[in-house]
Amino acid sequence: MVDRLDEVDKRILYHLVRDARNTSAPMIADEVNVSAGTIRNRIKQLEADGVLRGYHAHIDYGHAEGRLTNLLVGTASIEERERLAKQIAEVPGVVNVRQLMCGTGNIHVTTVGEDAQELSRVTRDVSQMGLEIEDEHLLRHEEHRPYHAFGPEGRREGQSIADFMSLSGGAEVVEVSVAPGAEIDGMTLREANERGLIASEVLVVSVERDERILTPKGNTEVRADDLVTLFARGGLSEETVGAFSGE
Repeated sequence: MVDRLDEVDKRILYHLVRDARNTSAPMIADEVNVSAGTIRNRIKQLEADGVLRGYHAHIDYGHAEGRLTNLLVGTASIEERERLAKQIAEVPGVVNVRQLMCGTGNIHVTTVGEDAQELSRVTRDVSQMGLEIEDEHLLRHEEHRPYHAFGPEGRREGQSIADFMSLSGGAEVVEVSVAPGAEIDGMTLREANERGLIASEVLVVSVERDERILTPKGNTEVRADDLVTLFARGGLSEETVGAFSGE
């Protein structure tokens, strides 16, 4: 265990969780005012200390030929928990194993299969390893976000929907933070309307940027980290919100 991380270490961890594939040492170095060599050395030290344990792709298996993802919740004795978790991780179809510090439901296993029959096979194999399965659920979606306390001050990461209000008659008002790389990032409101990202019945009420409130116009460009307020009389669709939040 590392007793203390300084601001450089925290910022490295924040950006690697946020987007390790597209984050370079010079990018982090510019933000924290150190050299790129320092960033590379710090990354090596964090790896050696066991803080950075690996770099993993976040895969949506539902988009990969429609595969199903299942969560198994099981119980193992405290004495057997660690050994059993390691053995279960080697079962074909298991993609993640978590150990929890509790008496029951202390092992969570994520499995992937082409269909329900394959998921049943994986569940059976896991059970035969000695895990007492308490419950299982098909996973619909999972989000990963960096720890906000390690990020730049004022960063809205992990708070894509900042506020939500349901009004009478089914109308909704939503404040949504524009995620870097979101579909609408870099577009004008006119372009977003023409491409169908903002439906005709949706009104963009305001755009907040760097503590300034912009009056939305057709040529107003939407940028990452903007806080946009949307209004719709019939409610806002997930697709519309997703164009801003990237979710």
